[in-house]
Amino acid sequence: MTRQRSERPSYRWVVLAVGAVAQGTNAAVFLGLPAITPQLRAHFGLSLPQVGMLLGAVNLGTMLTLVLWGAAADRRGERLVMAVGGFGAAGCLALAAFDGPVVAGMALVGVGMFGASVNAASGRAVLTWFPAQRRGLAMGIRQTATPLGAALAAAVLPVIALQAGVPVAFLVLGAFTGFVAIAVALWIREPPWAVRSGQGRHGVVLKDPDLIRLSTASGLLVVPQFTAAALMVELLHEHRGVAVGVAAGLFAAAQVSGGVGRLVVGVWSDRSATRVQPLKVLSVLIAIGFVLCAALDQAPVWVLAAVLVPTAALALCWNGVAITAAGELAPPGRTGIALGMQNTANYLSATITPPLAGWVAVGIGWPAALLLAAAAAVGARVLLAVPFAARELAPELT
Repeated sequence: MTRQRSERPSYRWVVLAVGAVAQGTNAAVFLGLPAITPQLRAHFGLSLPQVGMLLGAVNLGTMLTLVLWGAAADRRGERLVMAVGGFGAAGCLALAAFDGPVVAGMALVGVGMFGASVNAASGRAVLTWFPAQRRGLAMGIRQTATPLGAALAAAVLPVIALQAGVPVAFLVLGAFTGFVAIAVALWIREPPWAVRSGQGRHGVVLKDPDLIRLSTASGLLVVPQFTAAALMVELLHEHRGVAVGVAAGLFAAAQVSGGVGRLVVGVWSDRSATRVQPLKVLSVLIAIGFVLCAALDQAPVWVLAAVLVPTAALALCWNGVAITAAGELAPPGRTGIALGMQNTANYLSATITPPLAGWVAVGIGWPAALLLAAAAAVGARVLLAVPFAARELAPELT
């Protein structure tokens, strides 16, 4: 493909497609591996807490390097960062296939450290290529790739692990990650108007009060999202006696609805007076939904499910708009580090929320866990109350 063609505004859809596939592939690793938890336990001889630590290794590695990858993308561009990160993640997945649990855990930390490049750099690419009036939709498409990639991995990986073994499952993930890295190297380009950062001044972004406030609000909104993700099946099956297949089906319906909701909310944000306005409304709706679920804890199960499924979907659909808003708060040439900062808050919350919500549910009660999620959404709404600054990342193109 010629450089001239890659500079056309229409080329942004190629960048979006590759970025979305890269995002989905990354999600297939850190959200798909839990689908083979029984096989991982049997293969490595691990207890349930130990396999939880193994799976958490990816999140740990991701949190450690998100800001660094964002800063690198601002200085060197998305193609180099995503390609290096993709090939590095592929190599670490291959390493995880060939040794015991300790080496596998270290390799999965490496997978997270390299895979984090996708979160900051692909977001920067999409935000730079797309004009403001289409940016919400574009980021909604990119973020929808996350639940889709996770769902595909959850469907395919158990079959591979059962039929061919856990090492082959790791190798398949590594091979596809490497394939996507090649696609990134071939097709990701910066637009002519992209701004690169120079040395230093990253602290200016990391200390920006608006970005800190938005990142904190995003982290709080992750609490209801991951409360639903971690506990919904357990709540319906163990607590209310719903058949596990039905509970899993309701969870899948919430995930699919939330993925579609990301597209809808993206378009909504493109037509809104401010990017943050949809986040304010969603924060309130999420809080109301979880309060209702807590109140309906002992209601007929179909009534609880009728409220829980849309509430879980709402808790999933805000993410793309928050990332877009973070990018628009960044000064020229600092989009990557701003996205890295916002994503770090999300991953930190995603790591803490499942064990905390589970402890509250067991130690205090299920309504208390649901009210904790509602309280976090209220906290996010309070943080979003003060107006934010904003700027354009790219010229208005048709």
